[in-house]
Amino acid sequence: MSKHLPNNRKQLPLPLCIAATLLTTALSICSPTYAQANNQTNSQTDKASTPYEAVDPLIGTGPDGHTFPGATVPFGMVQLSPDTQIRHFKQSYKWAAGYRYEDTTILGFSHTHFSGAGHSDLGDMLLQPISGEVRLDPGDIDHPNSGYRSRFTHKTETAHPGYYAVTLDDYNIRAELTATPRVGVHRYTFPTGQLEHVLMDLRSSIYNYEGKVLWSRIRIRPDGTITGMRETRGWAPGRQLYFAMRFSQPLASHSLYDREPPVEYHGFATPGTGSQDKQSIEGRGLVAVFDFATTSQPLIVKVALSPTSEDNAIANMDAEAPTFDFDQIHAAARASWERALAAIDIHATPDMRKNLYTALYHTLLAPSISMDVDGSYRGPDNQVHKADGFHFVSSFSLWDTYRAEQPLMTLIEPESRTVDVVRSLIESQKESPFGILPIWQFQGIETWCMIGYHAVPEIADAYMKGIHGFDAKQALDAMVASATYAPYGNLGEYMKLGYVPVDHDGEAASKTMEYAFDDWTISRMAASMGQKDIAATFAKRAENWRNVFNPQTGFVQPKLADGTFREPFDPARAGADSGFTEGNSWQYSWYQPQDEAGLIHLLRGDQQLVAKLDAMFDAKVDPRQYADVEDIGGLIGQYIHGNEPSHHLAYLYNYAGQPWRTQKRLQQIVDSQYRPAPDGLVGNDDLGQMSAWLLFTSLGFYPVAPASNEYVIGRPFVEEATLNLPNGRHFRITAEHMTPQNPYVSSITLNGKPLDRSYLRHEEIMQGGELHFIMGSKPNVTWGTEPSARPYSMTSATQTH
Repeated sequence: MSKHLPNNRKQLPLPLCIAATLLTTALSICSPTYAQANNQTNSQTDKASTPYEAVDPLIGTGPDGHTFPGATVPFGMVQLSPDTQIRHFKQSYKWAAGYRYEDTTILGFSHTHFSGAGHSDLGDMLLQPISGEVRLDPGDIDHPNSGYRSRFTHKTETAHPGYYAVTLDDYNIRAELTATPRVGVHRYTFPTGQLEHVLMDLRSSIYNYEGKVLWSRIRIRPDGTITGMRETRGWAPGRQLYFAMRFSQPLASHSLYDREPPVEYHGFATPGTGSQDKQSIEGRGLVAVFDFATTSQPLIVKVALSPTSEDNAIANMDAEAPTFDFDQIHAAARASWERALAAIDIHATPDMRKNLYTALYHTLLAPSISMDVDGSYRGPDNQVHKADGFHFVSSFSLWDTYRAEQPLMTLIEPESRTVDVVRSLIESQKESPFGILPIWQFQGIETWCMIGYHAVPEIADAYMKGIHGFDAKQALDAMVASATYAPYGNLGEYMKLGYVPVDHDGEAASKTMEYAFDDWTISRMAASMGQKDIAATFAKRAENWRNVFNPQTGFVQPKLADGTFREPFDPARAGADSGFTEGNSWQYSWYQPQDEAGLIHLLRGDQQLVAKLDAMFDAKVDPRQYADVEDIGGLIGQYIHGNEPSHHLAYLYNYAGQPWRTQKRLQQIVDSQYRPAPDGLVGNDDLGQMSAWLLFTSLGFYPVAPASNEYVIGRPFVEEATLNLPNGRHFRITAEHMTPQNPYVSSITLNGKPLDRSYLRHEEIMQGGELHFIMGSKPNVTWGTEPSARPYSMTSATQTH
C-alpha cells in the first residue's frame, strides 16, 4: 500500500483528457468550455432540446446565486456535489453552496448542500478519489500540491439534472456522480498503473470553524460496509447525520486517523497499533483512507445517508441502490427529472427557455426528504419519530419560499409535495420544545434564522386552495400557537402594543409588517373553517402594519415603545438596528400584500403610490449604503431583486389601476436580473424563491398575497407555456407579437372571452383553459383601471372578490 502523507508528495502529471474508451457512458469529457457552449444557445439543437436537456445546473454557481452543480433527484436528501473551498464562518458566505464557478480546485465531493442559501452548513461526508500517494489535509488553494485538493477545468466538467462529472487533473481521475433520494453514487475511473485510494474527511464542513464537529465515528463492518456518523454544532446545532458506504471492489487495506486528538487523555486506546489495523475510530477530526488494488475497472462507491442511525443508512442503501450499476441509477435519476420537469411545457427564445427550465429545476430541490425509507426521521426535539402516511421533509427557508416557491408547488404538486410540506410543518410544531412551527429548519433541526412565522401562510395558502390532505384543526391550532408565543421575536410586545418597538428590537419595523401579513392568512383560514373568533382576532392584528406607517413621511418608520416614531428618520437606512431586516424602508413600506388599498388610502391616492414606486425604481443609489447587509444584489434604484421583500413590488402598480407600469418594470427586471450563465442569478436563489419568481413572471402572473387565491397579472415572457396540472387538465398561456419591442399587454382573453381585470383566480387555472395575451408597443391605459378590476385588498369596499 502507499504511504499516506500529511505533508508533500510527488506531483502527478496533468492530463489533457482521459481516453473516451475508459468511460462507460457516451459523455465526452473534452466538451467545450461553458462560454463556448453558451455561445451556441441560439442553435437549432437548443431550440429542439427537451426540458431535461434545457436545464443547466451551472446557472447560479457564480458570484451571487449560491447554487450547486452536482447530482440529486427531485427533493432528494442526498445532494452530491463538488466542494471547491471550505472557509471559516466569517469568510464562508461566498461558498454557501460549497462550489463557486471561479475556483480552480476541488476538495472532493460531499453529499449534502443547500441550493442558493444566504447562510450555510452541510457539506457532509466528503470523499476525494486519489491516485498515487495520499495527503491527509486539503492544503492551500494557492498551492494545490500542498494537500489532497485537485485542480480541474470547466472544459472537462459536465452537469445535468441527476448527473455531474469532472476530471481531477492532479490525479488523472474521471469522477462521475449520480444519486437516488437517499444514496449518492460515485464512479471513479483511475489512470492505469497508479495506486487507487478514496479519502473520506469527516472534518470538512461548509461554514466551518474550529470545534464545529462535536463527535464523529467511522467503523468497518465484517462484510466490508463502512458506517459512521457525525454531529455538528453549526447553523443547526446538535445536528446528527449517519452514513453507510460500500465499494464495488474489495478493500486492499485501509487507514483510520484522528487528526484532532483530545488535548487530555480521557480513556484507553481502542485495539490496534496503528492507523492501518484499526477497525473503528471515534473523535472530532477523523480522516479515513481506503486502498484498492489496481484494476482496469472503474470503482463504484455508494454512500447512503440517514438522519437516525447507521443501520437505517444501510437499509436506505439496500432499498434504493442494491446494485453497483451506475448507469442504471443514473438512468433512473434522469427519468425522475424528466417526469418532474414535464409539469410545464415552455416555448420561448433559447436563452429564456434555458433560464426557465433551470429555474423549474431549482424549485424542485427543496424542501428535501429528511427521513429513512421506513419513515424514521429526526424532529426539532432531536429525537427520532416515525412519519405515518406522509414524507417528512425539511430545509424550510420559509422567509423566502412562502412568497412564490411554495405557491408554485400548489399548482404543480398540490396533493403530493404540498401535503408533505404541510404535514411536516404540523408534526414539527408538535415536536418542537417551544411548541411553534418551524422558522428556518433543516434536517429537522431549527436554526432560528430570519423573522416572521411564515409556515403560517404556506399552510393557509394550501388550505384556501382546497388542498386538504391534512388535519385542518391541528394546522390552525399550530398556526395560532406560533402567532401567540410571546418569547419569540418580541411577539409579546407586538400583541400588547400592536407593533414591535425598535428600542427593544433592531428589526422591529420589518417584524411588525411581516407578522401582520401572517396574521391575515390565519384570519383567512379561520374564517373559511367557521372559526369566527379566531378570524376576527387575527383580522384585527392584520391591520397592525398601520401602526408603524407614518402618514407624514409616507413611509414605514420604526416606532419606540412610548408610541412615538424614532427620529431622525432616513428611509434608506439599512443594517444593524435600522429597524429593518435585510433592507430598509424603501422596500418594506409597501409590504402589506393583504391591504394595498389601505396603503393607497394612507398615501391619499393611486398616483401617490405610483410616484413612490417610481421613485424607488429610479433612485440613484450608492451600493455602499448596503455594505453591512447580506443578500443585496440586483439593485435597480432602491429595488433589490436579490432579496425577497422586493419581489412583489413591480406588481403593485396594478393595485393603483396602472398595470401597464407593472408590465414595463417587469421587462426591466427580467432583462437585467436573469441570464443563462454561472453569474445569471443576481442574488441567492434562496432554495427556489428567485427561480419561482421568474417562472411565475414568465407565465404572466404572480402570487402577491398567498392565501388570497389570486394571482396578479403582469406580462408573459414566453411565446407559449402549458401547465400540465396534476388533475389531468392543462392551463395554456399564449402570447401574440412577443418581441422585445412589445413590452405591453394590449388585451387579454381567458378561454376566449375578454378579461377585464388584472388578476386571475386559482380555481380558474386549476379548471384548465387558455390565457391569451396580445402584446403591443404602446401601453393600454384603459385596461385594469377600475377598482373592481384590481387585485384583492382587505379594505377595498368596492371589490367583490
